[in-house]
Amino acid sequence: MSGAAFRTGIANMPLHYGKAPPWLFQRMVKLAREITLFIVVEFGPEEMLRRMSDPCWFQAFGCVLGFDWHSSGVTTTACGALKEGLKGLEPDLGLFVAGGKGSTSRRTPAEIEAFGDAISVDPSPLIYASRMAAKVDNAALQDGYQLYHHVFLFTKGGSWAVVQQGMNEVNRYARRYHWLGESVADFVCEPHAAICSQGRGEVLNLVANESNAARSTITSIATEQPTEGVLKDIERLKTLDLPRRHYISVQDIHPDRLNKSLVVIYERQPKGFEELLSIEGVGPKTVRALSLISELVYGTPPSFRDPARYSFTHGGKDGYPFPVDRQTYDRSIQLLAQAVQKARVDNTEKREALRRLNTAFR
Repeated sequence: MSGAAFRTGIANMPLHYGKAPPWLFQRMVKLAREITLFIVVEFGPEEMLRRMSDPCWFQAFGCVLGFDWHSSGVTTTACGALKEGLKGLEPDLGLFVAGGKGSTSRRTPAEIEAFGDAISVDPSPLIYASRMAAKVDNAALQDGYQLYHHVFLFTKGGSWAVVQQGMNEVNRYARRYHWLGESVADFVCEPHAAICSQGRGEVLNLVANESNAARSTITSIATEQPTEGVLKDIERLKTLDLPRRHYISVQDIHPDRLNKSLVVIYERQPKGFEELLSIEGVGPKTVRALSLISELVYGTPPSFRDPARYSFTHGGKDGYPFPVDRQTYDRSIQLLAQAVQKARVDNTEKREALRRLNTAFR
């Protein structure tokens, strides 16, 4: 199944502990609501999706709400404030927010379904887009970050965006993934429009264009009868010398544990890699095993290129951010400043919001 999908960015932030105090979060909710109301009224709900899918704009949005510019908590807190601020206004605005952090993220499909009567399209493609965005960033792009936050934003007409975040337990950084479903694209071939990431390394990147042959081979391998083909190839991997240029390890692959997933795949006979990836139970280890067979047995290696395009600079709480694109950042500041000026909040809070925005940019 294909869908509309342009991923517009990834940003890395250091993990910070604790949460926003109630007095701050209450104000964040109010300001997030008013900024969103302004943007939706002036430019339409689709523009809010575009803004949320832009990592520069999102970072500025977190700044104006009063959160640390470089903290990983800006993702969960800003999204939480937005979701809370729009509660009850969604049908009138034509903008809906589902999902969240931890267990709340797993309720995303049910929350999308619950808004079914308020939208003019079948919610099934939206649920599919939500699930595939998470699947791609967890299994097809194996960069060492385990997703723990997933927010899905959508309109009455079926436009959508995703803001999700993963944690790397080794380097204690979080990586944020932005998706924008504005035009028809392929979920599993170069879905990135722009990616921000401080750290770059060798990853298993099955959504790279260079991985096209590997995706085809993996799908072909997966549709073979497990007892005759794939499991035997996995056993063969035990005797092969693995390349040192990437972290994939055959020690993590156990044929007996993979057999159930492989049987399900064989019974389904997926027509392509995206359909294979969409099958329930096909996760990182299954994909990793098939990619190893593709590379070492059939000679069609996947890409190990980290899809990062540019980066944010990190520092302490009193450090200064280095904008990855000053023109884009300027436009974000300008729009947010305009939204703050027209927001229905008192003058003191307006001045504070504008001061934070100006400080973050400088």
